[in-house]
Amino acid sequence: MYVRTISRKNKNGTRTTYVQLAHNERDPATGQPRANVLYTFGRADNLDVDGIRRLTKSLSRFLSPEEALAIQGAGKGETPLSFLRSFPMGGAYLLRALWDELKISKVLSQCIRDRSFTSPVEWAAFSMVANRALAPDSKRGVEEWIREDVALGNPEPIELQYLYRAMDVLLEYREMIHKEVFWAVADLLNLEVDLIFFDTTSTYFERDEEDEEGFRRYGHSKDHRPDLPQIVIGLAVTKEGIPVKCWTLPGNTSDMKTVERMKDDLRGWKLGRCLSVMDRGMNSEENRLILQKAGGHYIIGEKLRDSQEVHDVVLAKRGRFTPVRENLEIKEVIVGDGERRRRFILVYNPEEAKRDKAIRERTIRRIEEALAALGDLTGKCHGKNVCALLSHRTMGRYLRQQKNGAIVLD
Repeated sequence: MYVRTISRKNKNGTRTTYVQLAHNERDPATGQPRANVLYTFGRADNLDVDGIRRLTKSLSRFLSPEEALAIQGAGKGETPLSFLRSFPMGGAYLLRALWDELKISKVLSQCIRDRSFTSPVEWAAFSMVANRALAPDSKRGVEEWIREDVALGNPEPIELQYLYRAMDVLLEYREMIHKEVFWAVADLLNLEVDLIFFDTTSTYFERDEEDEEGFRRYGHSKDHRPDLPQIVIGLAVTKEGIPVKCWTLPGNTSDMKTVERMKDDLRGWKLGRCLSVMDRGMNSEENRLILQKAGGHYIIGEKLRDSQEVHDVVLAKRGRFTPVRENLEIKEVIVGDGERRRRFILVYNPEEAKRDKAIRERTIRRIEEALAALGDLTGKCHGKNVCALLSHRTMGRYLRQQKNGAIVLD
């Protein structure tokens, strides 16, 4: 099957050329090949070119890219084209557009405008961000990824040393970058910064020892790996979940010790009157005073079991819970006056209360069975089981040891 052209002479002496799709068949009578016209596209000077393009595109999907390029070149009488390789660019193209829209390229350029850098620091920084989003790897792996696996659009090759240099710049100007990028996002998304949520997490390192002087230290691991050194990462976000700023802290830093640093660092950002929201791990008398400075307001979680004030005062206050929505009721309790005035919001979930009650009843049954079994034990075995019950993470909350050493349900 092939495309052919034929010419016919008109009565006025001119010639008209037609384009046809034909297929050679052998004449059964003569045994000679003859052309069987399957379709006539029309006159060569009045072709439906768009229709031919659609047909060609439809047929090309059955060919490999190499075959399609070779046919395209051969059809023009040129040297056939060869398919060498392709690079994905869609993800990098989108990230670069966001990078520029958030004015990160502009901020980095401002940071280094007075420095005599000859390497493409801004493109090196973008390369690492794009790699982290698309195909996370080490810095050495990033260099190979840029060269072999992606089309970033970088105007010149990115070498490994450029990546390390960009890391130094990011570290040196991180405060300015955090601030300028956040306000660019706030302007772009028209954010109302009236509520900021603070929290911390940890990430560990697969190594044998902690740093003697540095960030990688042993501490409370939220990844349940207390055997490995870690760092603590603090994060402040808006109510929409948009990051405001992040912090990197030594791995032995407790949540209690992060509040003052976070508030001090944001004080110069001119965020206006905003409410700080933190979980109960950051709750202490010292931190509440820090949050109250300069008229600051806060919402902070309270540990019911550990707070004597909540036990003796807040929970003792009478009053009904007000339904807010399904399975959510609240009660407001005011404690103290003046600077010591505190407003507690008690939250009650009926469904959660039923679940807690069922768990509590099962736990009490387990304790009663364990206490009954203690009566059959003597000596060291008895003492060992008593210690195990008292130190049990769940059952120990419901037990009390009397002066004579016996343990009973509290």
